[in-house]
Amino acid sequence: MQDERSTVDGSLERTLRFHRRPRDVLALVVAWAREDPRRAGEVALINDDEQIFGRGRQRAEDGAPRVRFQQQRPGSSMPTEPFDSVRVSRAQLRLVPRGDLLIVESIGVCPLLVNGERVTRAEVKPGDTLQLEHELVFLVARRPEQPPELKSFGLAGDIAFGAADPFGFVGETPAAWTLRDRLAFAAHAGEHVLVCGDSGTGKELCAAAIHALSPRGKRALVARNAATFPAGLVDAELFGNAKNYPNPGTPEREGLIGEADGTTLFLDEIGELPAALQAHLLRVLDRNGEYQRLGESRVRTADLRVVAATNRAIAELKHDFAARFALKVEVPPLSARVADVPLLVRHLLGRVAAGNDEVRGRFFEARGDDLVPRVAPALIDRLLRHTFRTNTRELAQILWQALAESRGDMVELTGGVVQRLTEAAPVRAPDEIGRAQIEAALAAADGNVTRAARALGVKNRFVLYRLMRKLGVAGTTEQGD
Repeated sequence: MQDERSTVDGSLERTLRFHRRPRDVLALVVAWAREDPRRAGEVALINDDEQIFGRGRQRAEDGAPRVRFQQQRPGSSMPTEPFDSVRVSRAQLRLVPRGDLLIVESIGVCPLLVNGERVTRAEVKPGDTLQLEHELVFLVARRPEQPPELKSFGLAGDIAFGAADPFGFVGETPAAWTLRDRLAFAAHAGEHVLVCGDSGTGKELCAAAIHALSPRGKRALVARNAATFPAGLVDAELFGNAKNYPNPGTPEREGLIGEADGTTLFLDEIGELPAALQAHLLRVLDRNGEYQRLGESRVRTADLRVVAATNRAIAELKHDFAARFALKVEVPPLSARVADVPLLVRHLLGRVAAGNDEVRGRFFEARGDDLVPRVAPALIDRLLRHTFRTNTRELAQILWQALAESRGDMVELTGGVVQRLTEAAPVRAPDEIGRAQIEAALAAADGNVTRAARALGVKNRFVLYRLMRKLGVAGTTEQGD
């Protein structure tokens, strides 16, 4: 397979591309733009050579090539217009990549802030923020030069850049698009699916997307949170019961399995179901879908697909239960797609404004055909550098606090929000934690590794699992992952 492109003299140059994997390079991702907030998510790739960021288009007298932004998506990259803010110089930043670092030098009139501190020159790495004061906020990241094409998800061209897709997902990072592609593959495969991820990552949205994209999507999704099953009535809730069983006058109950015959059953927080009760589902999870209602001797069958979700590690589930889920989808935390935070801010504030006239009238403005929120660059800058413990759920709570405490017509980085972000438990390095601390945290969390990781201050449960294996703490085998 070949690419053809025009060279400077107009001839065609052909290059083979099927043996070459896309290279990851340093990039600037637009996180906030005063003149058009809708440009959040655009990317500028910083390759091996020096580049200049500034106002306007490239001119013949310019020395180094100028930074060019694009809307980068799997299989395509659409160039966008240069920034034209009058407060940004034509030559504003000199950017020089040096391995994993990017040397940034302020050479224009607009003050430069790196991670919230005013500087004239800095060495930055992925995860750092650059702010041209009151004009632009960038996140330093790594991005592929050529985003790989999607294999299963076919709706990319129908989704406006930065907007929520038909299933409610928001994100333009490679991690967000990879997740969409895996969900589409799982939907088409037809097997039972286990959706794993930390609290607040959107596992329920994933389950709904798998159902909607599948051939079963024409029928309603049957959903239940497994943690809400009444004690002693789980079998009746799942499988139903015959009339007059267990007591005279008891009505016949279809049960969730019967209700989901022909469609998808979503069981959220499946890890909260005790192992003994997980065993009750083994038979119905087999290909024939066999089950019995309580009080009946005959075996019924249900043509259903089960999608389950958990924030626990797979090793915490009963082994043969976890093995019934042929497909497993891991939902990435916000730390794996930081560049999506500004898009999520816009989306979450938009949901608030849809049902709140005061918020819409005070904090939103018209941009073309869109209503977009006015958000202070300092708030975006600070959120990009925050480690979210409960992901989108925590982000929504922070935004509500900012809305309540802001005094003007802009969603601000208020004193209360600063205090909340500052007091959040810091992420600890694994080598700071000993065996005794891990065992104590696990005991206090009743064996829940996710809660123990949160209490210890490590990044996530997977880091804790690796540390448990290293230190020989019991319960370290991850099966079925």
